[in-house]
Amino acid sequence: MSTLAHDGNAMLGRQLRRIRNNPGLLVLTQTMPITMLLFFGYVFGSALAMPGAQYRSFLVPGLLVATAANGLMTGMFQAAQDTHRGVMDRFRTLPMSRAAVPLGQAGADLVVTAVGSVPFLLVGLAVGWRIEGSALEAVGALGLLLLFRFATAWVGIFLGLLTRNEEAAGQLGGATFILPLLSNAYIPTEGLPGWLRTLAEWNPISAVTMALRDLFGNAPVPDGAAWPVAHPVAGSLAWCAVLLAVFVPLAVRRYARGER
Repeated sequence: MSTLAHDGNAMLGRQLRRIRNNPGLLVLTQTMPITMLLFFGYVFGSALAMPGAQYRSFLVPGLLVATAANGLMTGMFQAAQDTHRGVMDRFRTLPMSRAAVPLGQAGADLVVTAVGSVPFLLVGLAVGWRIEGSALEAVGALGLLLLFRFATAWVGIFLGLLTRNEEAAGQLGGATFILPLLSNAYIPTEGLPGWLRTLAEWNPISAVTMALRDLFGNAPVPDGAAWPVAHPVAGSLAWCAVLLAVFVPLAVRRYARGER
């Protein structure tokens, strides 16, 4: 365990330096959610039944979770890039824990997400979003958000190690934009057809989004929702536990195997 902690910390530092050396991409990924908040909040908000300020309060948790779900795309691309360029092969020749490299990547992604959430939340406050719940519930909401990002990063790392190709990872990662659209991140699911509502509410993004709305006090749990949305905190924790239990060992095993 001490070896894993030491090696993982070294890989965490390597990933953070990598991100620091690519500031353009960092700025783009951090400003995109803000752009979407302003666009969706003021353009789409005018076309919905909710008043504008109310919709923006509804939207902020959804965009936070949609951004967290992008851990899948980020993890996939970075792992595929390192594999394609032979970096993973060089790491495997070093006397380090096999879990250290994917753990360092997931940890660095978590740090960047935590820091990047601050300006988004400040803009959210500026456009009318407010935390209506208690401070403890708000801290719990942010902790749940980061746990979900950590889980999706491991999914992405495994898929990136599996594809082993930057171009393929980029195309596959781009297709993940549909996941927040099939959820309650941007619109309520109550008005959807029955089969589509069921599909959307069993999307992990819907459970985490509803958990944040509930903990922030921004929207009540809808009636007749599927179990993960009707019990959003428990549903979110269950989804995160399943994703981590499945994809952490898969990613570590895939990294250790290399091309075999």
